[in-house]
Amino acid sequence: MAQEIERKFLVKSDAFKAESVKEMRITQGYLSSVPERTVRVRIKGGKGFMTIKGIGNASGASRYEWEKEISVEETNELLEICEPGVIDKTRFNVKSGEHTFEVDEFYGENDGLVVAEVELEKEDEAFEKPEWLGEEVTGDVKYFNSMLMKNPYKNW
Repeated sequence: MAQEIERKFLVKSDAFKAESVKEMRITQGYLSSVPERTVRVRIKGGKGFMTIKGIGNASGASRYEWEKEISVEETNELLEICEPGVIDKTRFNVKSGEHTFEVDEFYGENDGLVVAEVELEKEDEAFEKPEWLGEEVTGDVKYFNSMLMKNPYKNW
């Protein structure tokens, strides 16, 4: 079983953009957004993907994740039947020490929200925190992409 361990933070400045080594636009929707099994389809970097995630543990940092590449045509078809609300964002990859942060800048109804995630091998793993990294929001469900489509940032 594939296990994803990541911590999520708000971003307090756009200084990360100058440090970015890669960026790509992402469009995604959810076939199921129930916490026990979110089913996501996305187009990222010109490729299609389907991802299934299980419910997180008590800290919210660890959960089951399964992903498979599918054709862009299939992804577009599935986006047509997704739950209402599409996530549109640019992802910036920013190296910091031994880790790479994925920083998502959201658009549309989530415009103004910028969050950073770092994937870890274990929950208590140490990592360098860049100066632009803000408050930790790991486990706060309102920052889950599956919740941002239901209750967008503009409504907070």
